Amino acid sequence: MDPMTTSRRTFLTLVGGGAVAAGLAACGGTSGPKSSGSSTGGGAAGSGATYWSLTGQPQQAIREAQVKRFNDANPNTKIKQTEFQNDAFKQKIKTAIGAGQGPTLIWGWGGGGLKAYVEAGQVEDLTDWLAQQPDLKNSIFPSAFTAATVNGKIYAVPGETVTPIVLFYDKRAFDKIGAQPPQSWGDIMDLVPKFNDKGIAPFSLGGQSRWTSMMWLEFLFDRIGGSEVFQNIFDGQPDAWSDPSALKALDEMQKLIKANGFIKGFSSITADSNADQALLYTGKAAMMLHGAWTYGGMKGSGKDFVTGGHLGYMNFPPVDGGKGDPSDTVGNPGQYMSISSKASQAEKDTAKKFIANNTLDDATVDAWVKSGNIPVVKSAKDKLSSITDKNDAEWLKFVYDTAANAKNFAQSWDQALSPTAAETLLDNIAKLFQLSISPQQFASSMNAVIGK
Repeated sequence: MDPMTTSRRTFLTLVGGGAVAAGLAACGGTSGPKSSGSSTGGGAAGSGATYWSLTGQPQQAIREAQVKRFNDANPNTKIKQTEFQNDAFKQKIKTAIGAGQGPTLIWGWGGGGLKAYVEAGQVEDLTDWLAQQPDLKNSIFPSAFTAATVNGKIYAVPGETVTPIVLFYDKRAFDKIGAQPPQSWGDIMDLVPKFNDKGIAPFSLGGQSRWTSMMWLEFLFDRIGGSEVFQNIFDGQPDAWSDPSALKALDEMQKLIKANGFIKGFSSITADSNADQALLYTGKAAMMLHGAWTYGGMKGSGKDFVTGGHLGYMNFPPVDGGKGDPSDTVGNPGQYMSISSKASQAEKDTAKKFIANNTLDDATVDAWVKSGNIPVVKSAKDKLSSITDKNDAEWLKFVYDTAANAKNFAQSWDQALSPTAAETLLDNIAKLFQLSISPQQFASSMNAVIGK
């Protein structure tokens, strides 16, 4: 899932004690670039070290403040920052890097995009440098480095915020059937007929959006086969989608669908309209697997659903007999900063100094927490006491614990894979959920695009 596609997929802002969905890159600024800061010296992408980033609050202001602090402290080696809307950024960065004219500092999402840069020799290997920055490296959630690593080497430094996928539930629905939240996949299957008998859909799902359905497979692959199942796919191993654990996960998914585990007509419901969230907080569905970013929308639109203590949440439960670690999570493990291999040594040195001193410094961590987010660092926990709203404080602690304790924080598949493979994936997920293809047909289609 591309974390910048909609405002509901990344950021949560606390405003006046209430949580609301905040505008994102695609929602703010102008279509053209906006420049700030200043620069000295010469280089392939302009004079001095350069940095391209995204518009949209609250992240835009936080990034601008980072650059200002750096430039104020380093007047002779300033960074020139240029900001773009989301779509313009994606187009511009690919073209520029491909032509060897990219910025010194490359902001991105890690995963498949980063892998493409690595294979083209466009970004620096930061493994040894990061090893020499133990305070920085050890401050970051270890699980965030997975999406920054290609062939065992680190090519990006994690930053900004974490947004795991969460199993939300309506406590009122469980009271109606006299049951507890599921502690295993078996529990989930047992709960389905009980909710259906009461006229409550077991799960809400915005299936028309496709990436919402993908979240189910991400967890089932992990819980049944462990993190190595998708890692083999990411690494391009032939026929990796046909791993027995993968086929079992696909089969279990269809069992839930056939058992009427989802709201009727889910394939025509969109996530972008927040219709899937509304089904949960209005009592029409008992549970919903969705991103942490939906908390704000449910609090803002769900009347007393959150403030009244009716919302419950948990990590996805284990699958009986599965190999996966139940602490694992999926979603957006952070955002990532790489350094152009085409930059001059002076520009690279400036970029490294900025990453080390200003991207995860105390002022930045404080700003992210105040905006209602959990930054990708252990020190965020110390900031949570500043959140005065009880529901928000408990929620942010849960997000922190989920990210900090995850043995593996898997990046959303459509961001981890190449654009070609990701589109094939989403297309086949839609067919799988509509029961128009079998698990084996799904695997065969996906095996055909491994490495493409």
